Amino acid sequence: MAGSTDPAQYREFLMAGIFAQTVTFATAGAGAGIADDMHKGLIDRFRSLPMARGAVLTGRTLADLVQTALTLVVLAAVGLLVGWRVHHGIPKALGAFALLLLLGYAFSWIGALIGLTVRTPEAATSGGLIWLFPVTFVSNAFVATSGMTPWLRHVAEWNPFSATVQACRDLFGNPGVVPSEAWPMQHPVVASLLWSLLIIVGFRTLAVRKYRSATA
Repeated sequence: MAGSTDPAQYREFLMAGIFAQTVTFATAGAGAGIADDMHKGLIDRFRSLPMARGAVLTGRTLADLVQTALTLVVLAAVGLLVGWRVHHGIPKALGAFALLLLLGYAFSWIGALIGLTVRTPEAATSGGLIWLFPVTFVSNAFVATSGMTPWLRHVAEWNPFSATVQACRDLFGNPGVVPSEAWPMQHPVVASLLWSLLIIVGFRTLAVRKYRSATA
């Protein structure tokens, strides 16, 4: 893909990045939803019910995951219409979509923490988008990292977002799997899983702790 000007190749190169960007931008909606629940006092009603404190956040993030899955189905259908194709079979393609959903679920916990921290849904939406722009643009989503300056390439190749994009291109059989010395780019599927699980564990812990202090 590096140096290619073929529109068909770039179309297939781009789709993995578009998929990943779509699932991660759902983070802002997750944060806004939780902030809205807090603002309207809905969370106060749950406090009287015999349930674990973290169950409310888990339910919210899982609901967002279902919505994200539906969005991916629509986006994949549109991608097929414009010429994007899967070349390594349905099982690997399903694995790629599973990695995308796992990344979206991981990032939704970041959104949950933001939603619990700010005071209004509008602030949650803004806070959920500001940090996403550098994460998605300093990556391999839209251009190959081989053309970046060395320091920026290093940042992009160790970006959790880039690992998932690279894994999807590998599993879809799309162009863009550029040789790299960075471990996440050499083992993108494993790196994507590890990054997503680490984000879930870390930010779920922080979000539940914040939720408990906010509703105490």
